[in-house]
Amino acid sequence: MENGTIVRSAAGRDKDRFYVVVGKENDFVYIVDGKVHSLEKPKKKRLKHVRRTNEIVNVSELCTDRALRKLLTKYNGNVEDGEVITCQKKM
Repeated sequence: MENGTIVRSAAGRDKDRFYVVVGKENDFVYIVDGKVHSLEKPKKKRLKHVRRTNEIVNVSELCTDRALRKLLTKYNGNVEDGEVITCQKKM
């Protein structure tokens, strides 16, 4: 599983929530959702407890937790609009 893969939690109290993978270590992945698990404090979860989707996003474009939450709204069913916010690079 590579960085940027959108996954669904299959076990635990966060079951059926969607996350983005930001790292991998042996049998674990580090996942974030921008709300409970921010980019600064990813959740460590066993690979067998997540199910991958077919979508992969560019993690470098998701520079804030707000942008990450906006991206995951269409998966988690939030009432916010589904427009994706990305980083604006200063030139």
